[in-house]
Amino acid sequence: MSEHIVSPKIYAMIFLALMVGTFLTVFAATRDFGRVNIVIALGIATIKATLVILFFMHGKYSARRTKLVIVSGFFWLAIMLGLTLADYSTRHAEPSRSQLNQTVPSRSIVS
Repeated sequence: MSEHIVSPKIYAMIFLALMVGTFLTVFAATRDFGRVNIVIALGIATIKATLVILFFMHGKYSARRTKLVIVSGFFWLAIMLGLTLADYSTRHAEPSRSQLNQTVPSRSIVS
């Protein structure tokens, strides 16, 4: 069975895409998007994991049975993310970081 040889240009492009994804993760972590924060973080993480599995782990060029295992794993991930987001959506809204900073009165120490 011959292995598929991947061009270094492909690896460089995937690496660049992963670095952009890392930048987006850091950017999203420093901003307050309200209740959408978790959806953005999980979306970025899923895209990055997909790139790693398809190209660095050679999932794209694997046999059909291996692809079935990969798809099954992503199906299970989708179930877990769906259950997590369903649970998250039923919780009471808590104030965001920016709202907490605005509502906390400053205390002065009187001697």
